[in-house]
Amino acid sequence: MSVNLLSKIPLFSSLPPEELDGLLTLLDTQKMKDHEVLFNEGEPGENFYVVLQGELEVLKIESGVDELVLNVLQEGEYLGEMGLLMPGGHRTATVRARGEVTLLSMSRAQFLEMNRKYPEVSNWMVKVLSQRLDATNIATFRDLKEKNRQLQTAYDELKAAQAQIIEKERLEKELQVAAEIQLSILPDELPKPNGINFGACMLPARQVGGDFYDVFPITEKHIGVLIGDVADKGVPSALFMARTHALIMAEADMDLPPGEVMVLVNKHITRLQKSSQFVTVLYGILDLETNEFAYARAGHEPPLVVHADGSVERIAHSAGMAIGLWENVTLDERTVQLVPGDTLLMYTDGMTDCRDPRGESFGMERIKNLLSSFVKSNGQEICDQLLQNLLNYQNGSKQDDDVTLVAIQIK
Repeated sequence: MSVNLLSKIPLFSSLPPEELDGLLTLLDTQKMKDHEVLFNEGEPGENFYVVLQGELEVLKIESGVDELVLNVLQEGEYLGEMGLLMPGGHRTATVRARGEVTLLSMSRAQFLEMNRKYPEVSNWMVKVLSQRLDATNIATFRDLKEKNRQLQTAYDELKAAQAQIIEKERLEKELQVAAEIQLSILPDELPKPNGINFGACMLPARQVGGDFYDVFPITEKHIGVLIGDVADKGVPSALFMARTHALIMAEADMDLPPGEVMVLVNKHITRLQKSSQFVTVLYGILDLETNEFAYARAGHEPPLVVHADGSVERIAHSAGMAIGLWENVTLDERTVQLVPGDTLLMYTDGMTDCRDPRGESFGMERIKNLLSSFVKSNGQEICDQLLQNLLNYQNGSKQDDDVTLVAIQIK
């Protein structure tokens, strides 16, 4: 069996069978147990080995811990021939038994004796080593080409990722500018007429949103109050919001009734018919002498009134249409008489629709219950406390829509 195995090894295949028998007398047999180390990387290389039975692992061991299996030698394969040809050389890897292993071992002294008796073996050894060197060169060149290809691919991906980062930074900067422009549209400070407290706050679902509000003087005894909600969110909604706000402010400056302002704004928006967006709006005028609030509601949420005794009333309403859908718009127009202690609250549907982590919406009843407990708070405090309760209820869950609140309180 050993002779047949030796005949399959290129180093010895040129020897006739009778010579292989003689060669076996020069070789030693070595037994190894599972995980036994044949030699370690860096040790002097003095022996040549042939695997008769079992398997050998060729390893690289980094830092004495991490192992990398470079090769597994099977029956008939050999290793260590360079140790015979290069005196003083050192092992380039660690070799360990995988299971029980039987080896044939040849020392340099045995190799020199074999070379004296069978000089043709040296010629074959040089030929085999040359073939191995050629194969190694080809494999190295192939590996180098593959690594170059991988490097080029990684470079291309890095360039693409860098371009994406630059584009992302540009978009983020533009969004930041858009958010600053949107904030500049909102009032820096609310009017403070005698006997009236105003309050307002906004929580966008994204960096820019479609909600808007305003509180502004029209005449010495009239103050305009506005709240709106553009369908959808993001930059397109913010642009449509800015356009709608500007149109409303322009028409409101004419001191027209709220209903007429809404009709004119709707005509402006629908005239060109270039947008599929629409906006719900509530615009009203507060009379500072009578405390009457006359408003027109275009598809927006009806306001709530909190009375001094803590009761909360949702103002009766009729059907109304959002602005921007059709050329002829149907509005809900009403006048509310506010008395001392009353707070009128306007809001967008992001307040009622906000959900907790379980998916349950905040809802109208929860808003009413909270408002009943805020009767001693002023208009701004009511808005701030409502928003804080909403954030607590949300408890980190995703915000689906912008939230805006505006309050009018009669002292």
